[in-house]
Amino acid sequence: MSLDKSLKKGGTLARARNVLTRAERLAVLQDDERWRPEAGIYNLPKTKFRRLAAGQSGPKRPDTSG
Repeated sequence: MSLDKSLKKGGTLARARNVLTRAERLAVLQDDERWRPEAGIYNLPKTKFRRLAAGQSGPKRPDTSG
């Protein structure tokens, strides 16, 4: 007898998360220079986060490495 799929224990999410943790938001904001550590961790601006499918490329960011 097989186990019904609704009773199986899933180890991962079936789809990508669309909400960032606070640490992830701070990293994104700091990369975009929209947040400094002195500003605190409350009342953060919103961030857009979209996970791309394999093989797709996102918006191009200017190269600031040198």
